[in-house]
Amino acid sequence: MSATDVLALSARAAADAIEAGSLAPRELFDAYRERAAADVSAGEDGLNCFTWVAPEPPTDDAPAPLAGVPLAVKDLFCTAGIPSQAGSRILAGYLPPYTASAVSRLTEAGATLMAKTNQDEFAMGSSNENSAFGAVRNPWDRERVPGGSSGGSAAAVAAGLAPWALGTDTGGSVRQPAALCGIVGLKPTYGAVSRYGMIAFASSLDQAGPLTRDVADAALMLRHMVGRDPCDATSLEFPEAIELPSAERLDGIRLGVPQELTGEGIEAGVLDSFGATLALAQELGAEIQPVHLPHAPHALSAYYVLAPAECSSNLARYDGVRYGYRAPDPKDLLDMYTRTRHDGFGAEVKRRIMLGTYALSAGYYDAYYGRAQRVRTKIAEDFRTAFAAVDFIVTPTAPTVAFRLGEKTAEPLAMYLNDYCTVPMSLAGIPAISIPGGLSEGLPVGFQMAGPAFSENRLLDAAHALEGAIGFDGAATRA
Repeated sequence: MSATDVLALSARAAADAIEAGSLAPRELFDAYRERAAADVSAGEDGLNCFTWVAPEPPTDDAPAPLAGVPLAVKDLFCTAGIPSQAGSRILAGYLPPYTASAVSRLTEAGATLMAKTNQDEFAMGSSNENSAFGAVRNPWDRERVPGGSSGGSAAAVAAGLAPWALGTDTGGSVRQPAALCGIVGLKPTYGAVSRYGMIAFASSLDQAGPLTRDVADAALMLRHMVGRDPCDATSLEFPEAIELPSAERLDGIRLGVPQELTGEGIEAGVLDSFGATLALAQELGAEIQPVHLPHAPHALSAYYVLAPAECSSNLARYDGVRYGYRAPDPKDLLDMYTRTRHDGFGAEVKRRIMLGTYALSAGYYDAYYGRAQRVRTKIAEDFRTAFAAVDFIVTPTAPTVAFRLGEKTAEPLAMYLNDYCTVPMSLAGIPAISIPGGLSEGLPVGFQMAGPAFSENRLLDAAHALEGAIGFDGAATRA
């Protein structure tokens, strides 16, 4: 099998080929590792997807469900003895003594850790321009962003530098970069995948999720990630086995279109693509009907109170005492704390720490944090009401196509609006998937589908049927 043929295989097809004996795990690993290493060596001419690439191939070829398929992992996941830096100077060179549960489960199923991917610092960003290790570039147009914060994972899969990758989604950080890079991104139900070993941003929102070329690969990856973990009290036993999707029709499926997330603020080309995908869904037998999510317009405001509040607490541990960067030659303890955090954190992280600390401060807690939590409850209630009338809710994944590097870095509020369509699902804790919905201005557009908690099997089946009808092929980006 030629290298071109090997790289054209989906992760599922590669695993099947290894099991059949027509492809050796070493051959598959070498093909991807060489491409990943070449991208790193290219420097500014590359995509800057990776912060670490495995120096040598694995030696264990024991039979396993994932059969040695190479895996790229967002640098937010701890990996024992391998740099795990969360895109931050404050953790530069940090080598954790243990591996995150999500990564361990995938490697125990036979996946091979090949690389760690670049990301927005501590997952704070929508463009992957906030990394201490430089911005990631979109393989469709290297002058544009890949989305964030899992932009390194998304760009690596879209460019054919990895067959699939692991990311994290707090307010849309798997789905939005998947949309901007023309691949599939899935945010599971909150608690379905253990957060143990994920470097925390906002603990009530963070969730690991797959970034893949197609829906079947997302299902295969999720199958080996879900389940209760004694190391994570918020993890839950998934009520059923994750099945590989097979649906080709949407007969009897009711899709709800919320006006609140499909109107003003969405680019015309994105709306055109969204409408074309809805028409395809109808041809497959789906029923399209309007639904209302009356509190969805307030989701972004609530999110940017709740997430910074949690990050201000979670990031208090980075003080130079236990691990990570420590300011040199401190005069005293306070000087060490202050200079360590001043030098170690980037501008966006500092901004969110200050916002969160203010929202949690005496006299303002109920006015900001308490009110945001009440809005979050209302948003979850809106979804429950809507799901009584429809099976899934559909929206564009992102309001725009990939924008140019530097275009929004000076306008934090404009940057935050990129998560407008994805944040409501995160606040409600429900699963949502982004699949490629075609092109606008020659750039990928994402189509988002969300379902009730633990409806992943039905959601993946519906997404698979629609994916087949759309027929989008991002293979040009992997040439």
